[in-house]
Amino acid sequence: MAFESLTERLNKAFKNISGQGKLTEKNMDDMLREVRLALLEADVNYKIVKDFLVKVKDKAVGQEVYTSLNPSQMVVKIVHDELVALLGEKEATLNFKESGMTVVMMVGLQGTGKTTSVGKITSLLKRKYNKHPMLIAADVIRPAAIEQLQTLGKEVGAEVFSLGTETDAVETVRQGLAHAKETGADIVLIDTAGRLHIDEALMEELAKIKEIAKPDDILLTVDAMTGQDIINVAQAFHEKLDVTGLVVTKLDGDSRGGGVLSVRSITQVPVKFIGLGEKMEDLDVFYPDRMADRILGMGDIMTLVEQAQEKMDLEQSEKSARKMMEGTFTLDDMLQQVEQVQKMGSLGSIMKMIPGLNQFASQMDDEKTTRQMNRSKAIIRSMTKEERQDPGILRASRKKRIAAGSGTTVQEVNALVNQFEKTRQMMKQMAQMQKGGKLNMNALMGQKKGMNIPLNPRRRKW
Repeated sequence: MAFESLTERLNKAFKNISGQGKLTEKNMDDMLREVRLALLEADVNYKIVKDFLVKVKDKAVGQEVYTSLNPSQMVVKIVHDELVALLGEKEATLNFKESGMTVVMMVGLQGTGKTTSVGKITSLLKRKYNKHPMLIAADVIRPAAIEQLQTLGKEVGAEVFSLGTETDAVETVRQGLAHAKETGADIVLIDTAGRLHIDEALMEELAKIKEIAKPDDILLTVDAMTGQDIINVAQAFHEKLDVTGLVVTKLDGDSRGGGVLSVRSITQVPVKFIGLGEKMEDLDVFYPDRMADRILGMGDIMTLVEQAQEKMDLEQSEKSARKMMEGTFTLDDMLQQVEQVQKMGSLGSIMKMIPGLNQFASQMDDEKTTRQMNRSKAIIRSMTKEERQDPGILRASRKKRIAAGSGTTVQEVNALVNQFEKTRQMMKQMAQMQKGGKLNMNALMGQKKGMNIPLNPRRRKW
């Protein structure tokens, strides 16, 4: 994900002062030099970096960090607060109308993921805000864009209004808005045309659509991979259209992320959404404080909790947890737990959000873990109901049948059953020790032996 190298560099800079009993102006300057290099390598605008460091140093002097008992923690807090200020203080939400139909106009260059972002925002509006959106296909230049939007509309369960490529975009928007009012849609998203570069013809068309639609929000999609060019694109669109927010796509890629850190301060246009994957649910509201936490390697528990509430069956999870503690946990419950975890994404992405574990996320071999999870699901699904309830009845002939049915080996079936039995035994011991009033961690660790999470040995750092 973006910012990974920045996170590593910043953590290294903070470690250099964490072992110091006292903070001096020299080691403070050394740390700020490392921060400066980290930000510049992350492709943050030079002027932004310069102003950022001046503010950090001024605050450090003003808060008497040099004479404090724990100077390194105070420096980290100051850097965190300045990152939040740079990213936008607080989240910028859509400008929903209190009554009537909200109109959102989506603009951007070709290849930035604009049409896909329309589908993702529609999915978010339905899931999180319980809205009834309608989409207008106003990109009549590219026939594939209309087909793509119609496909996305079916996937997320939203109507798509289109008059085809024969009718111009302005007329399509005019009739689309009238249709939306008739059908009772409470929010309309207009997918406008993009170009390979900014030109007058594009801007004139967008200005006409803006005049007719009178949008409550104009969202510009920008590609995180383009770095500092985000600022140039945002400035050009903002001057012509008064853009109200940005949708930053491909933030899950290997971009350095500096454009995101710079754009708010330079253009005064806030980031409203970030794209973190290819699925329709892989779009989040942009929270500056949470992004600052991630950049500084502090995890993101709030987002993790929200994803769990949104994607997991919490009632089923609680039921499985109770059964585990009671010692009545079955392979059916194990299957449900694997499926619940997979809904949350890869283990590596989950670990990145957990303070303390995020530093080990890069060591996770997500492909291997996913293969193991899918193999476990296939093995359990190849068992009969009786076998899932009581794996003790499994004999050689049954195991051969299960291995053949799941496309695995008898050894892999044995490994899964052994892991299940160890987990169940460990849970029973926990329940007994909890009743006795104490938990023997040494005993637990002994039971846990052999249940390793696959790591990528080539990326170990110890």
